[in-house]
Amino acid sequence: MSDERAAKRVAKFIKPLRVKPGSTVDLTEDFDPRYRAGVKKRDGVELLRTGVSLLADHQARLAAQDTYGVLLCLQAIDAGGKDGTIRHVMSGVNPQGVRVSSFKVPSAEELDHDYLWRYAQRLPSRGEIGIFNRSHYEEVLVVRVHPENLDRQKLPEDAKGPDVWQRRYREINDWERYLTDNGIKVVKVFLNLSKEEQRLRFLKRIDRPEKNWKFSAADVRERAHWDDYQEAFSEMLSATSTPWAPWYVVPADRKWFARICAAAVLAHTLIGIDPQYPSLDGQARKELLDARRGLEAEAP
Repeated sequence: MSDERAAKRVAKFIKPLRVKPGSTVDLTEDFDPRYRAGVKKRDGVELLRTGVSLLADHQARLAAQDTYGVLLCLQAIDAGGKDGTIRHVMSGVNPQGVRVSSFKVPSAEELDHDYLWRYAQRLPSRGEIGIFNRSHYEEVLVVRVHPENLDRQKLPEDAKGPDVWQRRYREINDWERYLTDNGIKVVKVFLNLSKEEQRLRFLKRIDRPEKNWKFSAADVRERAHWDDYQEAFSEMLSATSTPWAPWYVVPADRKWFARICAAAVLAHTLIGIDPQYPSLDGQARKELLDARRGLEAEAP
């Protein structure tokens, strides 16, 4: 398949997932966690293989060009499938060109800095794909649902007023615009899981010994805040899907389809960059030919 044909196919596939900048999102009404675009599971393996192949090709060019970096932000409710998405989508790329960062409870050092500081430390370099497994959006999600976390951030009183979330949306949009303007492309994927599917996945984690390590009682406590999170997700998507860093809402109830979508979104970003292998100037080409002649002369 040609690059142009692949680009058109991928763009068409992910268009329904994109949050139009400036739109108002009601997550429960606007996006179906079980949507699968008419794709059958038996066809999913080949589609994912195609996506991974596109990623591998473009990642190699991205690293060789050494001009752009790509930051993939993955957000989801607990059991949304972030780890599995990373494992499957990045299965065919060179691990030297990918860095995955997970963000847990902030440390004392991190709390002594502004809320974006710890995320800035993990940004991808040029030629690299960086993946945030949870991201700076935790600062308008978990921190919003649990405002005691805002108190731990040692903010001045006038920085904790009722406009704090709108201010953070603006600051995050400005930060992502800055990154994009400097060659770090930002792409954001929200894995949209239904409450019933989360319940079933929690039960699997409890019932299957090999999955017990994934389960935490805190997950069930967080589930009690489901409606608060849905409201926070909806407002976040509405306020921070921008032309330079759009959100894609990926239906996550079917893991196989979520992985295809995430691969397509990332491939679309890389295709848009269109990285190229560097071309050699005249002197470099001469040195290459000289080296070839020398090696050929050594042949027995």
